[in-house]
Amino acid sequence: MNITQSIDGPGPAHERVYRRLRNRILHGEIEPGQSLTLRGMAEEMDVSITPVREALRRLAAEGAVTLSKSGRISTPALTNERIEELAAIRALLEPELAARALPRAHMALIDRLQSINGEIQRLVSEGARNGYVRANMEFHRTLYLRAQAPAMLALTETIWLQSGPTLRAMYARQQQTRAVDHHMKIIAALKAGDEPGLRLAIRADVTGGLRMLVS
Repeated sequence: MNITQSIDGPGPAHERVYRRLRNRILHGEIEPGQSLTLRGMAEEMDVSITPVREALRRLAAEGAVTLSKSGRISTPALTNERIEELAAIRALLEPELAARALPRAHMALIDRLQSINGEIQRLVSEGARNGYVRANMEFHRTLYLRAQAPAMLALTETIWLQSGPTLRAMYARQQQTRAVDHHMKIIAALKAGDEPGLRLAIRADVTGGLRMLVS
């Protein structure tokens, strides 16, 4: 596990540890099913065990890690049924977020999305898997913030958090030029003010990758 040793930023230690671990799981920087130890994380983050324990409790409540009866802590390795469930939830939430963002999708937003998609294309060509996950989520979050629907976005981010490690494993095995093409369709729909086309492009983008994992 490669966790940055110093935990920067304001707030109590458990909050800073929580933010750091949450981002690493969200961006797929920890493998699915990977075991985590309180002592190991505390040493690498240069904090005591207590804030690590509190952060992990919060992450367990969000479904980002699992705590077994034996005390083993790990990121979830998703079953086929769970992957299908998460894909179905994303198919409900994210097209709605995009549709709500459409009336506020001005050229500055579209330019930003094009820039992020260009960065994704570069990362794909270089095989930068961790960077790809981060940039892909930035693309979607940048659009969804314009929806002005914070509760819906929070639910969506919880789904991302639960699937982050599995998405990282998926990107390690699959060619991701497909996502760039989906994003181009999303941008085209935004430019045209085409809500049905936007919903369709978002749904295809957010569900296709997860469902390809189901054997």
